[in-house]
Amino acid sequence: MNRQSLARRYDAVVVGARAAGASTAMLLARSGLSVLMIDRSEYGADTLSTHALMRAGVLQLHRWGLLPSVIDAGTPPVKRTTFHYGDEIVAVPIEPRHGVAELFAPRRTVLDRLLVDAAMSDGVDVRYGVRLTDVTRTAGDRVVGIVALDESGSPLTVATDVVIGADGLRSTVARLVGAEPYRLGQHAAGSVYGYWSGLDVDGYHWHYRPGVSAGAIPTNDGATLVFASVPSGRYNAVFGRDTADGYLNVVRETSPELALALGSATLRSRLAGFSGQVGHFRQSYGPGWALVGDAGYFKDPITAHGISDALRDAELLASAVVASSSSALADYQRERDELSRDLFDVTDEIASFAWDLETIGPLLKTLARAMSHEVKTMAARFDALPVHRAGLASSVHP
Repeated sequence: MNRQSLARRYDAVVVGARAAGASTAMLLARSGLSVLMIDRSEYGADTLSTHALMRAGVLQLHRWGLLPSVIDAGTPPVKRTTFHYGDEIVAVPIEPRHGVAELFAPRRTVLDRLLVDAAMSDGVDVRYGVRLTDVTRTAGDRVVGIVALDESGSPLTVATDVVIGADGLRSTVARLVGAEPYRLGQHAAGSVYGYWSGLDVDGYHWHYRPGVSAGAIPTNDGATLVFASVPSGRYNAVFGRDTADGYLNVVRETSPELALALGSATLRSRLAGFSGQVGHFRQSYGPGWALVGDAGYFKDPITAHGISDALRDAELLASAVVASSSSALADYQRERDELSRDLFDVTDEIASFAWDLETIGPLLKTLARAMSHEVKTMAARFDALPVHRAGLASSVHP
């Protein structure tokens, strides 16, 4: 993006330029910090995602002044969520609360680019095609910089007060700093996704039958994301031989009506799959480093809450980095875990597929209560991000 020479030093270096990283970088820059954000991929590159933003995610975009850009990109508003428990249908309207009257499910080519553009507008130095290879440390083992290869393969070294890993589930930053998980989930779902046009969908639709699940999520350019999910242990048996056939069979088993609608719709993309990964809470701070997004906390995408988590935790972490307290990052991890624990537990139960049509409803009500608590907490927690440039170096010590 920026072709000018890199500075030798930044207050913060963010590794990963998607939802979690771009949001964190933007908020740090808005607080007056000098920020470098690097990513090994290309600007605007797509990624596998459910797209669905829950109220917590929409709240963050609204607070940051970015929701109009999501709307201007043609992202359809979601005014209700419909749950299908076998043949039973329960429609839940989206009630206006905390400044959020509608939900949205932007394509990642829309959302990630919008967040990166906002970060650059706020002064973040953004570099694509840059691959992190190592971190630099003091004799006392505090991280004080990065070593990377630029897009031409040339080495570069940058000094910083804090390295933030926002580089996903298989985070290079986490590996380099030795960040270990301290809690793991027990279950995972495997899913196959495809984009369809000509599908008349009103809001989010979640379909459940014993052993299978499916969903339809309207997104940009008249497309609807339709996913089909099974327990991770059955992924290869269901999708491995013929992905398209397995996908349609799971949709048909879960919702004959949705499968019938797909018969008159057009598949606009190749089908993409995720065989599943158990969730984790990973140590997310240390001397001179921190983790955000899936790098630090990941739960199964079956409840479509990952992007909302990323936007929430970006603000929690940005606040901690600019705070002058030496315990700020410990507080970040604690707050994140407190807000995530119930969401994590119920998502793990849903991903187990150990439920039936009598028990899935109560599980989803538990999920709804956890999301409501999260929104209330975030709405009360942040009125504005404080600017505390003094004491930055001490704030990134555990």
